[in-house]
Amino acid sequence: MQAFVVTDHGLAPQVQDIPEVAPGPGQVLIRIAACGLNFADLLMAKGTYQDTPALPFTLGMEIAGVIERHGDGVTAPAIGTRVAVFEGAGGLAEVGIFDAARCVPIPASMPFVEAAGFIVAYGTSHLALTDRARLVKGERLLVLGAAGGVGLTAVELGAAMGAEVIAVARGADKLAVARDAGATHLIDSDTADLRAEVKALGGADVVYDAVGGDGFKAALRAINPGGRLLVIGFASGDIPQIPANHLLVKNVDAIGFYWGGYLRWAPDRLAKSLAQLLKMYQAGALKPHIGATLPLDRAGEALALLRDRKVAGKVVVTMPDVAGATAPGRPAGSG
Repeated sequence: MQAFVVTDHGLAPQVQDIPEVAPGPGQVLIRIAACGLNFADLLMAKGTYQDTPALPFTLGMEIAGVIERHGDGVTAPAIGTRVAVFEGAGGLAEVGIFDAARCVPIPASMPFVEAAGFIVAYGTSHLALTDRARLVKGERLLVLGAAGGVGLTAVELGAAMGAEVIAVARGADKLAVARDAGATHLIDSDTADLRAEVKALGGADVVYDAVGGDGFKAALRAINPGGRLLVIGFASGDIPQIPANHLLVKNVDAIGFYWGGYLRWAPDRLAKSLAQLLKMYQAGALKPHIGATLPLDRAGEALALLRDRKVAGKVVVTMPDVAGATAPGRPAGSG
């Protein structure tokens, strides 16, 4: 089978043929239809992510497909079930072996490309805003990187929770996507004085930052007393240092958030969150935005789109010869 493999952290990953293996106890074999890309994939390829697997390994943390085989002891989900899975790696391949306990059955109406970009992006924003930041109706939510894969879901969910959302993104096209997702105020990160504009709007009660760098520093200075600052990631490549005196003087909470960590220390909360999100999707309350889909043989280009932040929403890689990658349901790229 074909897979997008990292053989050396100093070399670009390549599509190559690798042996297909059988599922072990507690595992399932999934015929993969689509794989959503995440910033962590870029870090893994370089060997700088906190959970980078041993070489060689197949990239891809977020997958959707159909269960084809059970390992010993597995009875559910049943063979033939359409599922989404979050794993540390293995998704950018035609077939993958994953823990059965991590498989989440998806609605019949959900296209695989949407399912592959749903769990991490929506799961991250939902738990971050509800479980960690305790966002409440009427608060002002500042989202940095608001057109990115996770940032856009923070805009959408924040608006659904009744927050006044300030979206920060690069350029008019990306800001338009954030506006359509529910943002009340739009700030262009390329041209605006972020601190001044946020302060003019009344400051931020909650900051959602998946970017880091100068935006983080400006947001910290624009946050209101008693505010909560969510550290989601560092897409800019710049990990800022937090001046503790600013937290002290303004009574601000700096909150680290790693969605994958909930799999180990609070899986019940994660499962409850995903169940709520899938109900919202089925009710039509969530509209995933897939910014680009590329086939497996162009996975390198897909990673470059993610790295260079060329598109709004999720970047998804599709596998060959899998029926229903974009159907039934809404077409890929809709939102």
